[in-house]
Amino acid sequence: MSVAPAIVWFRQDLRLQDNPALNAALARRGPVIPVYILDSAGEGNRPVGPAARWWLHHSLAALGAALRDRGSRLTIARGDAAAVLRAMAATTGAGAVLWNCRYEPAAVRRDATIETGLKAAGLTVLGFNGSLLHEPHTIMNRQGRPFQVFTPFWRHCLALEVTAPMRLATGKIPAPNRWPQTVKLAALALLPRVNWAGEFAKSWQPGEAGAARRLRQFVARAMRDYADDRERPDRAGTSRLSPWLHFGEISPRQVWAAVKLRARHTGVFPPNRGAQVFLKEIGWREFAYHLLWHFPHTAERPLREKFRRFPWARDPGGAKLRAWQRGRTGYPIVDAGMRQLRQTGWMHNRARMIVASFLVKHLRLPWTRGAAWFWDTLVDADLANNTLGWQWSAGCGADAAPYFRIFSPMLQGGKFDPGGDYVRRWVPELARLDAPHIHAPWRAPDLVLVAAGVKLGENYPRPIVDHAMARAEALAALKAVRA
Repeated sequence: MSVAPAIVWFRQDLRLQDNPALNAALARRGPVIPVYILDSAGEGNRPVGPAARWWLHHSLAALGAALRDRGSRLTIARGDAAAVLRAMAATTGAGAVLWNCRYEPAAVRRDATIETGLKAAGLTVLGFNGSLLHEPHTIMNRQGRPFQVFTPFWRHCLALEVTAPMRLATGKIPAPNRWPQTVKLAALALLPRVNWAGEFAKSWQPGEAGAARRLRQFVARAMRDYADDRERPDRAGTSRLSPWLHFGEISPRQVWAAVKLRARHTGVFPPNRGAQVFLKEIGWREFAYHLLWHFPHTAERPLREKFRRFPWARDPGGAKLRAWQRGRTGYPIVDAGMRQLRQTGWMHNRARMIVASFLVKHLRLPWTRGAAWFWDTLVDADLANNTLGWQWSAGCGADAAPYFRIFSPMLQGGKFDPGGDYVRRWVPELARLDAPHIHAPWRAPDLVLVAAGVKLGENYPRPIVDHAMARAEALAALKAVRA
């Protein structure tokens, strides 16, 4: 007796290797129908942002090509995922729908509703962990509660076994007798109408092959020095794997296995300090999902309830927010980070901390506004990571930086971009300033500014706020919250 087709619903797992849902479908030994559904309403108030849509388009194109190489195809649809899946199952005679789980609040609610409806229609529904080392609901502290501090969380995780990544179980993917109706990728209208993302293609290669290539290069070259170089935005010292991880073009288990393979040369795992710190960053991603799963309200509200009373500053007309968004604050290290973001859809992590601290502590604008801007402009926009990062910077989340720790943009620039190369690359109007002045051009002598072609207030702005005054006002606001 023939086995009914199985629908594999691709979401943030756009790869063939180490894909538990796809492997389980193949194990049924029946036809497999790979499906992607653009269901913006099902994402709640966090549909895919503009920069991430660019990545998604090219990632789906790469997945479609990979499936064709295996004798299959990617069926693309848009609309309500529940209705689309029911219709596809009816059209093709599918007996099962399989997916890799998601953990964002809106996706969790939607998936539960879809599962109930499909099961009521007589279909088998199976979900798998394809995006984390350990699912959030399996990790608890000794009191049976979720962790809220990273160090004990990661110590607990390190004591657990990490499952080895799966290889695709077959060469060809068996096709159904009847394919469901599909739309062309272009019909999803993921690419911007005005090509503001033209620089993205120079920086990225979306898709599973690009992810594998980037991981190999990082493990072979930069990982050894990662512990030192990761803080330097002027160096190519980070993995830059975040967008591939978000879209599931590579899994954290594959990353773990690649580092473990490298450890064969030393007989020690992790093989060096750089690898240890790098895996800790994978741990932060796990921690972000752990928190979002257990505290779903944190995508909108602070984990620390007292910060709901924080006296944010007024910004009539949004002038200060726009200056921050456009990289026109007058603080070079902040502006460099924001311009790197606008041009490449990505920002170095140290720069992310600096610009986030500046928004919430120098400008005293709500962290949610920064999170919303990052959501729109990052190719790696990820709700869990975005929420953790912004609440960490604002001092209102789990294991957060204290609010009274206020980064000095000048000191941060001098420490992490000592030669000024990062600023010169992204703020070219300051390119001729030397290192002692490039992080505080308003302090440079007039003759130095003239020689460098810098005209403060004309071709480069003066600081939109005074650092010392902003620091004092931020500390006063914190005192008011505590009172």
